[in-house]
Amino acid sequence: MLIYVVEEGDNVDQIASSVGVPVDVLIYDNQIEYPYRLAVGQALFIRGEERLRKPSLYVSGYAYPYIQESVLESTLPWLTAIYVFSYGFTMDGDLIPPSKNEEWMVREALKKGVRPVLTLTPLGSDGHFNNNLVNALVQNKSMQRKLLLGLGNVMQEMGYGGLDIDFEYVQAEDREAFAEFVGFATQAMNLFGYPVSVALAPKTSRDQRGLLYEGIDYRLLGAAANRVMLMTYEWGYTYGPPMAVAPINMVRRVVDYALTEIPAEKISLGIPNYGYDWPLPYVRGTTKAVTVGNREAVQLAIDHGVEIRFDKVAMSPYFRYWQYGIQHEVWFEDVRSIKAKFDLVKEKGLSGVGYWQLMRYFRANWLLLEEMFAPKRSFGI
Repeated sequence: MLIYVVEEGDNVDQIASSVGVPVDVLIYDNQIEYPYRLAVGQALFIRGEERLRKPSLYVSGYAYPYIQESVLESTLPWLTAIYVFSYGFTMDGDLIPPSKNEEWMVREALKKGVRPVLTLTPLGSDGHFNNNLVNALVQNKSMQRKLLLGLGNVMQEMGYGGLDIDFEYVQAEDREAFAEFVGFATQAMNLFGYPVSVALAPKTSRDQRGLLYEGIDYRLLGAAANRVMLMTYEWGYTYGPPMAVAPINMVRRVVDYALTEIPAEKISLGIPNYGYDWPLPYVRGTTKAVTVGNREAVQLAIDHGVEIRFDKVAMSPYFRYWQYGIQHEVWFEDVRSIKAKFDLVKEKGLSGVGYWQLMRYFRANWLLLEEMFAPKRSFGI
């Protein structure tokens, strides 16, 4: 396996010849569209040895029910589980289903041998996480029992195979109660063969300050759930200053801390499947970034004739371009940045990776995952 970085004057025919792969394979693996233009600094995946398709680790990702059928069909073969986003709940403990029926997703996942997982979130009517809902739930056992009964019924009726709890902005005073709720849910769901996972904000120390972190206790939640997913992304975010979404130096700090509280075999590393495009200059409270796909980001660089650069501390690609008199800065993921995260998974002995989110298909990511984690294909006896 090789990662080739495009240089000035390169074209797909020259690159394919130099690395010894058919040009149609190079184009297919990297989703290069006709007329096959490239950006200087663009990273290309070059396939190596043939492997068995399923990686030897737990691979999951979140997806909304409005995911394109073709994207879901292409993604499912790589997954262990798909997390359907999401079910909410009311102050009375009644479930709120996704805005679009997800039954077709569950059905397609089961056909491919992939576990469909119901994701539970405390999203309010405004689409934001509501910590008042969290507080009401974790402090009320009867509400918890009602909610878990409703969840069990839906999971059985729909064919779900697990539960994921994604509660964000948990208040500090609910820290222990939230962990107790996760433990209660795990105990109840495990009786029926449903594993429970919990998404964790990316902490680097036990007593880290901030609304995102204070209600999240790694040790208690790691003990309460069957699996955790570290949300190691959103350092660069919609309203923040331009920077890498998941800089490897910060991701490493989160993993190092997590391993002091949670066994490695329970941990999935979160990986972003997107980037951001910020207009400049950045003004706090005013500037708003636009989400871009990884392929879309490269196309922007091609269309504007700019070079893609690579930050070796964050291990992330970025570039700037001008449009309509406004300068933009784009940070996204490519095979180099993703490989850095896969290398960390291997180094630390983590058991899985989890993607936010699967709405765009980035083939090179999955081929790289296969290359690094799937066993080699054996032709012997």
